[in-house]
Amino acid sequence: MRRPVAMRLCAALATMALAAATGAVLTMPEASAATGGATGYATQNGGTTGGAGGQTVRATTGTAIHAALCGRASSSTPIVIEVEGTINHANTTKVSGDSCNTAAGVIELKQISNVTLVGVGSGAVFDQLGIHIRQSSNIIIQNVTVRNVKKSGSPTSNGGDAIGMESDVRNVWVDHTSLEASGGESEGFDGLFDMKDNTQYVTLSYSTLRNSGRGGLIGSSETELSNGFVTFHHNLYENLDSRTPLLRGGIAHIYNNYYVKLNESGINSRAGARAKVDNNYFKDSKDVLGTFYTDAAGYWQVSGNTFDNVTWSAPGSENKPAGPNPQSNTTVSIPYAYSLDDASCVPGIVAQTAGAGKGLKVSDGNCTPQTPTDPPTDPTPDPTDPTPDPTQPSGTNLSIGAGSDGSGKAAGTSFGNVRDGDMSTYWSPAGATGSLSIKWGSATAVSRINIREAAGATGGIGSWRVVNGDTGAVLTSGSGAGVITFPRTSLRKITFEITGSTGTPRIAEYETYAG
Repeated sequence: MRRPVAMRLCAALATMALAAATGAVLTMPEASAATGGATGYATQNGGTTGGAGGQTVRATTGTAIHAALCGRASSSTPIVIEVEGTINHANTTKVSGDSCNTAAGVIELKQISNVTLVGVGSGAVFDQLGIHIRQSSNIIIQNVTVRNVKKSGSPTSNGGDAIGMESDVRNVWVDHTSLEASGGESEGFDGLFDMKDNTQYVTLSYSTLRNSGRGGLIGSSETELSNGFVTFHHNLYENLDSRTPLLRGGIAHIYNNYYVKLNESGINSRAGARAKVDNNYFKDSKDVLGTFYTDAAGYWQVSGNTFDNVTWSAPGSENKPAGPNPQSNTTVSIPYAYSLDDASCVPGIVAQTAGAGKGLKVSDGNCTPQTPTDPPTDPTPDPTDPTPDPTQPSGTNLSIGAGSDGSGKAAGTSFGNVRDGDMSTYWSPAGATGSLSIKWGSATAVSRINIREAAGATGGIGSWRVVNGDTGAVLTSGSGAGVITFPRTSLRKITFEITGSTGTPRIAEYETYAG
């Protein structure tokens, strides 16, 4: 068991008046607080726009938030919910409807899409009440405080997570939030920002995570490796015991964060996870990067970080700190544009921009805060990273988290390399021809695939066939890599057969889409 958080909150939270149990839902002309645009991995896989273009409503209770979700024409009808006041157990009840699946005692964003939840006016505080995102996509949470959510004691909510995501979640942007607890697991709290059970394409930006035993995790166990593609930038992690974050498998991009008073461990990359850790500032902390509490190794690529009064443990069988002189042991290719602040100014710029109630200020990449506009100015891409591919199809890439197999492969390659979202890894057959399959545990509708060749191999693929792996029927045929369309088909396995090529082809990604 982890020891309790070293520093406790010294005073009880101020007593606040409870809002009405249901609260009014008021039609508003437009969102007044949601500005700028998503960053990081939330920009991939079709992007994250939340409720943009939909109706805007005002809610002052949790019940009113649920009523707004349930009042939509469908579960995917865009909506912006402006929240003001204190949301708690007393004013959060279940609301029923065809476009929602809510519950009492938690803000339930379940089996829905295209929603923005944004704090406005005097602010939005979710007091002892968590936000739960499940089987949902295209969600924005912005400018809110979530505090003291418990998994034991009274009252309990959301398994003790301030914000929790699980079960096939895609494209979530959490921005300018304040996530807080008042202790560790022994005091009844769990994680501040947790992702598990196939959660992908998430960004946490300009937020504060404070006074908890656990910052957050990606993956609930060493064998639950279906999560990833998460960006953490310009966040403050303060007075946390561990998990800033804990990564089990997957890819994370961690840059320009300020870490202070990490009491036991920090970024914990394990079970094959790969983290790109750029220009962060670590202060007055212990074991801020490495593989901890397991013998299942993880990996990291480091550059530009500052370690200020950081102590490191001696390595052991289940603890492998990256320090005292952290070195890269992997490489991670980032598919989106971003600008790095110098690590020396990270404490200052994070203090001015991170958390709720900061006017949604962001860094301009030169250590200067600014108020974003909508749409935001596109940042200059890092010269070492590729620019986004404008020909990419939109929608969810169904290959991520699926299975794969095929014919004989060349030495040093893996079928799994084509469904990891990483263009730097690839599969290659043993010769000029071969087959490659994506497969699911249940029937899945597919109408497009995207075959992306690895760098240096563009144009190598000649003739091909796309085959229904369940029946053997040829869905379409042609030549050359790229986006391939065919009649929408429900199947458990789809095979790309290379029947001719120039040299030995190399496929970096085999993407599948429903429509």
